[in-house]
Amino acid sequence: MTWTRPDDRQPDQLRPVSFERQFTKFAAGSVLAKCGDTQVLCTVSIEPKVPKFLFGKGEGWLTAEYRMLPGATPERQSREFLKLSGRTQEIQRLIGRSLRSTLDMKALGERTITIDADVLQADAGTRTTAITGGFVALQDAIHELLECGELLRSPIVHQVAATSVGLIQDQAFLDLNYDEDVIADVDCNIVMNDSFGIIEVQGTAEGKSFSRQQLDQIMDLAEKGIRELFALQRQALEQ
Repeated sequence: MTWTRPDDRQPDQLRPVSFERQFTKFAAGSVLAKCGDTQVLCTVSIEPKVPKFLFGKGEGWLTAEYRMLPGATPERQSREFLKLSGRTQEIQRLIGRSLRSTLDMKALGERTITIDADVLQADAGTRTTAITGGFVALQDAIHELLECGELLRSPIVHQVAATSVGLIQDQAFLDLNYDEDVIADVDCNIVMNDSFGIIEVQGTAEGKSFSRQQLDQIMDLAEKGIRELFALQRQALEQ
């Protein structure tokens, strides 16, 4: 029996994706990223300093913070303060690694960029939406530094985007929503740059193991989706 997607999408079809730029007033860059019913507010802050381990080296840094707002899910999520859950720590590290891969830190200079990803509404894919939307917000923030003369050239050397692929009933499906995510036998999150170099693959067999051939199918489907996300990012940045 073949799985029928709850929203009638084809197996290789992304959910509707949009990026609303300049969503907030004071952040250097801000984007409300939507992927289906998942909504993540991505904001960028830039400070003229670096962590101690980089002081005096002439290099910059990028870090990320991720939070799920209390009303983002059907049941209220408690706010995380000083003690972060393992899931939250893992996701914000993933976002940071993914977006650091886009930058030439020497060209950035001794500045620290912080990406804040706040999930307003969660229907699966919050980490991949945060990465994809975070890049658009980062591009806007760097543009502001170039416009005011603080940077002479852009430190952005790669575009980056992310998506999920899951196996349900031994078939690969792109960009899972929550109803699919909870029943998937295998759930993968894939991050790539615009050369289709792999930044990260997170793959877990929730039900049963999967084959090398199925992994190849997952990666092919992810690359197709990420190629489409790159086009949507560029389209948003041109507006």
